[in-house]
Amino acid sequence: MGVQRKNGKLSVGHASHKIRIVGGQWKRTPLAVADVDGLRPTSDRVRETLFNWLTHMRGMRFPDMRCLDLFAGTGALGFEAASRGMAHVTMVEENRVAYGQLQRVRDKLEASQVTVFQADALDMVGQLVRQGKTFDLIFLDPPFREAWLPKVVPLCARLLAEDGLVYIESDMRLTAEKLALWHEPDVSALQLVREGQAGQVYYHLFEMQASGVS
Repeated sequence: MGVQRKNGKLSVGHASHKIRIVGGQWKRTPLAVADVDGLRPTSDRVRETLFNWLTHMRGMRFPDMRCLDLFAGTGALGFEAASRGMAHVTMVEENRVAYGQLQRVRDKLEASQVTVFQADALDMVGQLVRQGKTFDLIFLDPPFREAWLPKVVPLCARLLAEDGLVYIESDMRLTAEKLALWHEPDVSALQLVREGQAGQVYYHLFEMQASGVS
């Protein structure tokens, strides 16, 4: 996920650890968690569940899929997607320390299909919309309690391919009806297809329905 803020400022913590890529060509490769307070990487178990869903639904299409990891943080989701063979992964991370770590991992893995940007998530997604970019899969794991989702989900819905998927982590359960309350036609086209819970984290997979695309 992207880096948490405290009182509007980024805070650097003191403890660091490692997680691992759970599948694909870089299976078991450790990913260092940057020493940044509030960095909350998606757990191995949740990622394994998510990619089981994705493999079942889109596995044969991975080599053609383009992915956006908007709050990249440790890169756990984005590097997992690249490891599983997705064609291209765009990572966005605002924090300088976390961004530097993402670059180092990409270079170490020689992951030429991964592009990393240091940018504000809202600014970046707006830019991608204006450029007419589309993605087959978008990961949204923003800092909790900062009201990111109502701002970025409507924009991300405009970036999805016709049957694109968006994965969302949140501190509350989300439904298609809740998303529709944001009064955006593109959001109304998102339908919940899978969901789960791990501790205080709720995770969801939404699909863009073709009938909702103009």
